Amino acid sequence: MKKLSIAILVTTMTFCCSLPLESIAQINQKYKIGVIDLMLLKRQKLGALTLTKEIGADGVEIDMGGLGKRPTFENALANDSIRTVFLNKAKELNIEMFSLAMTGYYAQSFCGREGYKKSIEDCIKTMQLMNIKIAFLPLGVQCDLKKDPAVRDSVVARLKVAGEMAKKAGVIIGIETALSASEEVKLLKEIGSDGIKIYFNFSSPLKEGRDLYKELKILGKKNICMIHCTNKDGVWLQNDPEIDMKKVKATLDKMKWTGWLVIERSRDANKPRDVKGNFGANTAFLKSVFQQ
Repeated sequence: MKKLSIAILVTTMTFCCSLPLESIAQINQKYKIGVIDLMLLKRQKLGALTLTKEIGADGVEIDMGGLGKRPTFENALANDSIRTVFLNKAKELNIEMFSLAMTGYYAQSFCGREGYKKSIEDCIKTMQLMNIKIAFLPLGVQCDLKKDPAVRDSVVARLKVAGEMAKKAGVIIGIETALSASEEVKLLKEIGSDGIKIYFNFSSPLKEGRDLYKELKILGKKNICMIHCTNKDGVWLQNDPEIDMKKVKATLDKMKWTGWLVIERSRDANKPRDVKGNFGANTAFLKSVFQQ
């Protein structure tokens, strides 16, 4: 047994020593910092990967493309040759494509749209082809459970279906709602599927005057698959008086949560078009807090 343990240790050390220091750091990170191709103004563009590297983030969330009145997303990654180029570029840059985003549902109605299964099916298929384990599904303005409780039955029924599709494929769909944390816990129980979890957004409780740190605790480790770790636009995270990021880390540490902290907004109002400046500053700040 002692010889076996030594052999495993030597093998591990040899493997680690053969990797770049940057790769070893990523392997050991409890928290990883990500950006979003859509917010980088490079939706499904290869340049999003290069820009992610320049910004200093660990990975990028890739959008599934526009939806509109189409039967499904306008997804270039369904093309084998295009997808291969993305996968090869990500490997070259040591950048993870950690999530696929169905942002078309911000404006379109997930709870009322015919053929919604096709869009979910296409997203899951793309996830499998790219070895991505989490997808982002916003319920959007037309399926806002807080403003329009009447759509709840439809939302729950469809998320039950989507959840089973995700579970069967071995992936997770993270939903974003306008509900409080306690209401989201009830929603997840009603859906009753391990394939559906919450993609938590800091700005949601903050704009409603709720306690961000308590909301995280109420949801708990098992219900949060990923976090939008930013607030509304106006100032960089390091200058935001509404968020104590060290307290956020202490809360997540105590919860024993690990995963991706994704920068969505928190752009400086004086230079909203400075993509590299805004996302670079927020990435550097989050790394200084979460990746010491």
